[in-house]
Amino acid sequence: MASRVPARLFRQLPRQTPLLRRPIPRAYSTEAPPPPLLAKLKGDLKTAMRAKDQTRLSVLRAVLAATLNASKTASPITTDVQLVALIKKTARASQDAAEDFRSAGRQDLVDAEEAQVRVLEEYAAGSGVESLGEAELRVVVQPVVMAILGEGAQPKAVLGQAMKRLLSQGGPLDGKSFDKAALSGIIKAAVEGK
Repeated sequence: MASRVPARLFRQLPRQTPLLRRPIPRAYSTEAPPPPLLAKLKGDLKTAMRAKDQTRLSVLRAVLAATLNASKTASPITTDVQLVALIKKTARASQDAAEDFRSAGRQDLVDAEEAQVRVLEEYAAGSGVESLGEAELRVVVQPVVMAILGEGAQPKAVLGQAMKRLLSQGGPLDGKSFDKAALSGIIKAAVEGK
């Protein structure tokens, strides 16, 4: 049953202009859908809550909080590769914390940190993102550096050009997880070694 506006109140309402009677167009989101791994993490968070798995729950909450914080910056996490990089960074921080606790003689905290590392590594391994080590990076980098040097580029400019070609969309390293600092070192070594 629809409520009716009393006649005395209806007269007091301002008249609508023809402009206001037009339907308001809906704004459709042009944002990319979230990464599939992020959806998996959110689903696993609910499962961990139901199972009362405190280790998995704390790990998932930390990763999802870091993802949310990143969404409010200039570089939000929009791909599985970026999410895997975040997971690996979190795992390295937990490993460092475990070493600190080990040197302090706190075995209980060492065990807790190592359990978190195992959960993080499980998600990184099951993400479907190809992870490259230094040997695989050398194989990919060498032909690109040689091609740039063959085009007559100055050795100082090779690093930037090689990074641009390697990391571009559709490039050899697009969609793969790797250490960017190691990549930079490999490119510099390839330029020096020619």
